[in-house]
Amino acid sequence: MGCDFRARCLAHVAVLLHTPCRPVGETTVGHVIAFEDQTTQEKTPCLVVDAEAFAANVKAMAQVLPGLRLRPHVKAFKCTELARKLAANGHTAFTCATLSEVAGMIHAGLGADLLLANETLNVEQMRDVVALPGRVTIAVDSPETIAAAAAAGVTEVLIDVNVGLPRCGCPPGQAGVLADVARAAGLTVRGVMGYEGHLMMVQDRVEKTEKVSDSMALLAQAAADVGTDFISAGGTGTFDTNTVATEIQAGSYALMDTHYATLESPFVQAIWLEATIISVNTESGYVVADSGLKSMGMDHGNPAWAHGKVWFCSDEHVTMAPADMSHWSVGDRVRLEPAHIDPTIAKHERMWFIENGAATEWPVDLRHW
Repeated sequence: MGCDFRARCLAHVAVLLHTPCRPVGETTVGHVIAFEDQTTQEKTPCLVVDAEAFAANVKAMAQVLPGLRLRPHVKAFKCTELARKLAANGHTAFTCATLSEVAGMIHAGLGADLLLANETLNVEQMRDVVALPGRVTIAVDSPETIAAAAAAGVTEVLIDVNVGLPRCGCPPGQAGVLADVARAAGLTVRGVMGYEGHLMMVQDRVEKTEKVSDSMALLAQAAADVGTDFISAGGTGTFDTNTVATEIQAGSYALMDTHYATLESPFVQAIWLEATIISVNTESGYVVADSGLKSMGMDHGNPAWAHGKVWFCSDEHVTMAPADMSHWSVGDRVRLEPAHIDPTIAKHERMWFIENGAATEWPVDLRHW
């Protein structure tokens, strides 16, 4: 028995040594139809973007929120090449989550109107960023953040208002007072912002519409107290139910993930994590690929696989049970749908934009704080 197994292994290795690498787009699953069944020859794990699906998402969003009605949130994709595509489609104002994102966008020539939708007390880094040749607006929600912005030489701020999510933002009733404090410090108050993040995943549309309306009523009153009609809010989950905000800060829509895919929306999956099967256990019915916790954001659960069930992820491995074990061998490549796109992309240095069969490297150049 041992001799037979050894002989089979030696024969198999001999065949593999003389077998050329599978070309891009070919798979053992059979005739390639879906993007998730195609492959590249890039080092795995790697992120791959379907240009056609991405374009469809951009078009779908622009039909509802054209031009400056959308302020795309770059934290979702962290890539200036992708942002450049959105700017070419008329979305020339962007939302950022970190000062490094702001600086990276300006260095890429995309700094016409950038909003740091996050509080910061890092005066030195803020000073460096606002000295760059771009328009930068900073969110503030307290006397301390106002003082930091003024000390850094910031000229424009938004008053960040808490509209129900227990995160940053002042109580709605304090927005007007804070606006006065900011103006007294020499700052221009462009408007208000809020984030109804606690409502993004409400499944029932009627319920969501009502709750978003209630949340935005708080922001509208805050805007009136501040003396502005500039209201920035929203996200992928409320892009078409938030009718109060003058601009929507959506970002995940461009590439999507399995979490947002549970909502009814026109957006489709446009990014996958490609991995290589490095081990097969036919007896127990599972395969192992070279991906895992270090390559995916896991706070929204396991990734999805079109050809089976993901059992679990460990640091460098993902263990999956294929629907048909006979289709899979060591060396085959698989594509997984991330559950949370933002932290998944932050774990990678690049993504591959696949268009007409050609792979173009896009640096993930906005990764850092």
